[in-house]
Amino acid sequence: MEIRGVKVDHSTIQRWVFKFSPYVEASMKRVKNQVGDSWRMDETYIKVGGKDRYLYRAVDKQGNTVDFLLTKRRMKGSVQKFLNKAIGNNGKPRLINIDKSGSNTAAIKVVNRYSLSVNKIKIRRVKYLNNIVEQDHRTIKPLDINNDRIQRI
Repeated sequence: MEIRGVKVDHSTIQRWVFKFSPYVEASMKRVKNQVGDSWRMDETYIKVGGKDRYLYRAVDKQGNTVDFLLTKRRMKGSVQKFLNKAIGNNGKPRLINIDKSGSNTAAIKVVNRYSLSVNKIKIRRVKYLNNIVEQDHRTIKPLDINNDRIQRI
């Protein structure tokens, strides 16, 4: 805006964001690809600003990202929040494949308990079927090469 000679205050831009972001979000949801009903869910830690944060992610059978959530703590409440967000944005899955994480299992059981529909989410704990999301973590965690050895940051 400044390049074109228009002077705009930062509070005006903030009002524009509040006004137009729902429209942008709605248009993005229209063009978002549909995800499958079989999900792979996992969490990993990443460094954000020098501090460990937990990234919860889910991908479908084909490797399309279902949803993600970045939190400070790794606990059942965080998984529950992530699962509610993912189901709210993409619909309820038929099956979720997870690792042996107790918090993931507990969160899915809570969703099943409070679900109004007859169809419950099936939980499958086969670690080899979770390879899609595990391999996808490699692109998220940057590598630091120091003295001919590779370290995860």
